[in-house]
Amino acid sequence: MDNKSSGASAPTSGLMIGLAGMARNFFALMVNRIELASIEMAEVRANLFKLILVAAAGVIAACFALAFWTGLLVFLSWDALGWKILLIVAAGFTAIAVGILLYLRSMLKQGMLSMPATLAELRNDRDALL
Repeated sequence: MDNKSSGASAPTSGLMIGLAGMARNFFALMVNRIELASIEMAEVRANLFKLILVAAAGVIAACFALAFWTGLLVFLSWDALGWKILLIVAAGFTAIAVGILLYLRSMLKQGMLSMPATLAELRNDRDALL
């Protein structure tokens, strides 16, 4: 009887060791993914700060330029063009604003605010588990 009881407990203990090892590996994998995500989030935060700073600088520059150039051009051209000078100035600054928006859009398309490595690893994990 002593042999039987030790033989029956060996597969159970092997199963428990295997499950414990799998749990440790799963926990290590999750910690690894969390660390990767935190590193990428720091990079995203820096890029977001840069994006906001560039956008704010663009808005401030556009406002000052609009005010000063409009005043100068209207003053110098009013006798010759009248109200048409306001249309010309408005079209010019609209083109500048569109240029700034296109630049910001290109920054977003470059993926500066995404986490490609973390998402790729999570996809790999999902594919391996399924």
